[in-house]
Amino acid sequence: MNDDTTITPLHQPGSTLDPLTEIAREGARQMLAAALKAEAANFVARFADERLPDGRQRVVHHGTGPERTIQTGIGPLAVRRHKVRDRAAVEAEKRIRFTSNILPRWARRSRSLDALLPVLYLRGVSMGDFREALTALLGPDAPNLSPGVISRLTAGWQQDYDRWQRRDLSARRYVYIWADGVYLQARMEPQAECMLVVLGATPEGKKELVGFQVGARESAQSWRELLVDLKARGLAVPPELAVGDGALGFWKAMDEVFPGTRHQRCWFHKMANVLNCFPKSMQPAVNADLREISHAATRASALAAIEIFKEKYAAKYQRGVSCLTKDNEALLAAIIHQVQILAVGWLILGLDEVSAQADAASGL
Repeated sequence: MNDDTTITPLHQPGSTLDPLTEIAREGARQMLAAALKAEAANFVARFADERLPDGRQRVVHHGTGPERTIQTGIGPLAVRRHKVRDRAAVEAEKRIRFTSNILPRWARRSRSLDALLPVLYLRGVSMGDFREALTALLGPDAPNLSPGVISRLTAGWQQDYDRWQRRDLSARRYVYIWADGVYLQARMEPQAECMLVVLGATPEGKKELVGFQVGARESAQSWRELLVDLKARGLAVPPELAVGDGALGFWKAMDEVFPGTRHQRCWFHKMANVLNCFPKSMQPAVNADLREISHAATRASALAAIEIFKEKYAAKYQRGVSCLTKDNEALLAAIIHQVQILAVGWLILGLDEVSAQADAASGL
């Protein structure tokens, strides 16, 4: 049959002509279909030796389910779930069951899209505007993004967050913790709220989000509430070292809740404060000198580097030198209290990483 036609399709208002995306979408649909088929075939092949009394194969492919649409980052994709049947006459709990790792049974959106939705919500997109906001990406008739669906999702996010906030910490131990207050303007509140964030480093060297709490400011009372909550949920072993900026509220609360923990001033914040005392043209050289101090392997070499810094800059930039030297003991605490499990260089990253994880945490 000849498919040639003289009818020219017209561009519809509100739609986007994008042949490249359509080609990518069709290719993705074909690849997904092939992957689902191969996944089911591999599962059946694992039980090829399982036979019924009459010699037939016990586990067989059993066709596909009805077509459904999955929302993905490149738009909706039509897919069919492959089914596998166990033909043995056994009890239900002994049946061999197939569950796709690629396409969960009730999935309606890809995991990447599920991760995007809470970010959009936190950025101020209202529940009624999701479909309009994502039309260019997902198509004009994107399902599963109605206000009712988004409302159910937000309720689920809140439940996940509540469970996470109540989790048991008795089996956790953190050698270092980092703490900072991150000011957010999520969902267009008239006043920015302060999120108090605590990260921890395990003895194995893994960084984890330990806890966070939304408050009005970085007061000692707000930090005390967060730290007491962590301790009440089982965090009985105090961290060896706490890293934070110059906010006095956190340090006061730490001394009350975990009095044995040593204080380490965050080098990331300190270097930024010192650099603000120098002209921009000098900042690269000053930054290199500060890194010589922060990366020193021993206390003696760090003190020697500080003396060199003072000799180079004290005559003209006493304010910058004073900003550095007033916190010597707190800045060198990690060198004094060497912990073999973790590298001292981690402290240079400091709290710049807290802000990035705070954004992710706010979507729990």
